[in-house]
Amino acid sequence: MPKLLQLGLIGLMLSPLTPALGIEINDQLDLSLNLTAVSDYRSRGQSQTLGDPAIQASATLSHASGLYLGVWTSNVDFGYDFKTRQEVDYYAGYYWQMSDDISLDLGYVHYSYPRQSDFNFAETYGILSAYGVSLGLQYADDFAGDQSYLWSYLGYATTLPADVGLNLRYGKVDYKDPVLLSNSGSSRSSYREWEVKLDRDLLGLNWSLSYIDSDMSKAECLNYLGYDDICGAALVAGVSKDF
Repeated sequence: MPKLLQLGLIGLMLSPLTPALGIEINDQLDLSLNLTAVSDYRSRGQSQTLGDPAIQASATLSHASGLYLGVWTSNVDFGYDFKTRQEVDYYAGYYWQMSDDISLDLGYVHYSYPRQSDFNFAETYGILSAYGVSLGLQYADDFAGDQSYLWSYLGYATTLPADVGLNLRYGKVDYKDPVLLSNSGSSRSSYREWEVKLDRDLLGLNWSLSYIDSDMSKAECLNYLGYDDICGAALVAGVSKDF
């Protein structure tokens, strides 16, 4: 399988990073810890575990100035003879809370895959949020070696009755090269992906259910990622705990 197709399996995961109050170290520093279990690790419409469950954890150290750094990890499974079974992301950024309703998050993240270092790459990101609406851009110029990559999305978050959270996202993933091939022989460089997520706090845990889908055809998914069933519609259940 060509290297570009192999690297397509990575899928690129980074949710909008919004440092939250956690363990107070002193009057300037806070440490936020999170542990999550999901029925499928989906990133931008693509499964990173071949549809299997994942355990994920993160730690974020935030300064009162808005600066933060952290690490996020999850098990992965790209199939075939790929050696890596883990993704570890290191990130740093600046979170500016302009008002109660408006914020800006700017940062850098390095994705690493133990035992498969040729998958490693980095992104810069920016997320502007205002009154529940968010606009995000994440860009890499070393994806698949020297390929450019851009994920842009529009999101919306609100609270429904009974304290149920609703999160919506519609995004575009642009590989900048025509790497998505159909059975007819046509190709394109980008695809669309979307997610509808409901969540609620109960018994000290956050419970969630997401509908995730993309407009990648089975042929495009197979030709680029090696499988035809990891890019389509899926219901993903999750439970998480903040410390």
